[in-house]
Amino acid sequence: MDSTSSESVASSSNVASVNVTEKSGLDLLPNEMHEMRIRDAKTGGHDDKDVEANIIKGNGTETGQIITTVVGGRSGHPKQTISYMAERVVGTGSFGVVFQAKCLERGESVAIKKVLQDKRYKNRELQIMHLLDHPNTVQLKHYFFSSTDTNELYLNLVLEYIPETVFRVSKHYCRMNRHMPMIFVQLYTYQIFRALNYLHHVVGVSHRDIKPQNLLVNPYTHQLKICDFGSAKMLVPGEPNISYICSRYYRAPELIFGATEYTTAIDMWSVGCVMGELLLGQPMFPGESGVDQLVEIIKKLGTPTREEIKCMNPKYTEFRFPHIKAHPWHKIFNRRIPHEAVDLVSRLLQYSPNLRCTALEACAPFL
Repeated sequence: MDSTSSESVASSSNVASVNVTEKSGLDLLPNEMHEMRIRDAKTGGHDDKDVEANIIKGNGTETGQIITTVVGGRSGHPKQTISYMAERVVGTGSFGVVFQAKCLERGESVAIKKVLQDKRYKNRELQIMHLLDHPNTVQLKHYFFSSTDTNELYLNLVLEYIPETVFRVSKHYCRMNRHMPMIFVQLYTYQIFRALNYLHHVVGVSHRDIKPQNLLVNPYTHQLKICDFGSAKMLVPGEPNISYICSRYYRAPELIFGATEYTTAIDMWSVGCVMGELLLGQPMFPGESGVDQLVEIIKKLGTPTREEIKCMNPKYTEFRFPHIKAHPWHKIFNRRIPHEAVDLVSRLLQYSPNLRCTALEACAPFL
């Protein structure tokens, strides 16, 4: 996902108008929707200037390779040489690579996120991480640039290393055919809400990719921290944004409908999906494509009304849906799950973004 400073206007999804046949029902839903297309928006139109920093040579991700850089030297702080020894790759994706390394001077483990950097623009993720100071967001220690023999420039974000993710913790319980203990579900979701309240109302940022893989957990203290701000952005009212963001299982329906003027409510939908997944032991809406994702949502929430579609994207008028009734929440979750937990999930997973509770409101049941 592009994380430079600005975005182009993403065009609305190209959706063919489909007539509803005489037949109706859940079994026909995928057939009714098979012509729907979701287009991956491209970004451009940047206006930031060149980045300025010392550049070191070398790839830096091979096990045992030592990366040496200099920190400090500004605002009266003395320069200091820091060396990192690469240990292992812990994550890869379209963004680049994340590897674990050890700081030789301090003996501490760090995570280094290495992403290809366009020399013409500043990196938005770096800009946002400079603003963060919260116990439930991952800490940026410092950063440096590196280049390859082919003169490709890479930004290296040096982050605190946290060994586990909510995704791996959840899978651990699934492998044992057990549900995650309710105390952990409560503890993790409360910390997510705390972090999002800070991001939304103090920093003014929407994360835009909340998912279990981006939620780091200390296995000893169970402190949770949100990481990966590569998709994060300050949402400005009236300023269009790309709609093809957020991993599919956790993507808010207004994004699927191609909305480009959305709010931080997209993060709250994602948390609802995460919380539901921790309670169920499996994803709430495991869609295999953008269209199938909407099918999975409709299976549980029912067909959105015309008014709900208007709330999600008022420009979306081309498609009609077969009528599917909402599945009762008490049948989605079994009896062992507290009513309060089910109620909170239902308040997060609302079609209308303005009906979803805010992060601060979501904290109230925990206090």
